[in-house]
Amino acid sequence: MSRFVLPLALFAAIAATLALGLRHQADGGDPAVLPSPLVGRDVPAFTAPILTSARADVGTFRPADLRGQVWLLNVWASWCTSCLREHPVLLDRAKAGGVPLVGLNYQDEADRARAWLSRHGNPYLVTVSDADGRVGIEFGVVAVPETFVIDKRGRIRHKFTGPLSEADWQQTLLPLIRELQRA
Repeated sequence: MSRFVLPLALFAAIAATLALGLRHQADGGDPAVLPSPLVGRDVPAFTAPILTSARADVGTFRPADLRGQVWLLNVWASWCTSCLREHPVLLDRAKAGGVPLVGLNYQDEADRARAWLSRHGNPYLVTVSDADGRVGIEFGVVAVPETFVIDKRGRIRHKFTGPLSEADWQQTLLPLIRELQRA
């Protein structure tokens, strides 16, 4: 019986996401915005191996490591062309500071991911590996890149699917981040 739990959970998550998307469109919502059933819920608990870190971290990362801070989780991969398109925005945001950015390297090879960051620049406070995609499944990742805004209590407050542009940052993410930092 236990072998059916993960496939059943995946099916339920996909069905819920599809239902929310269809309802969102029927209500006149933007079809480019895919709502997430995880918004408003605690970030999934996970432990993942660290690929790179600007801190003295070694070993593993857990979301609890950033509890008490507003932070972003950006899901990316070296094979993702859209990730390369959004990368300059992430580099600019990292230089400006203000919010920790954690990279979740999704279904990728560690050496390729490190080489990609070395070649294009590393905006992440810490980058963790999700080689088998299990963490991505827990977040309901449907495509890369995806960016999650996580509040001080460890709750997902927003999910952005697709490559971030500077306009997306200024109009959507930054106002939310500032509001959450004041709370």
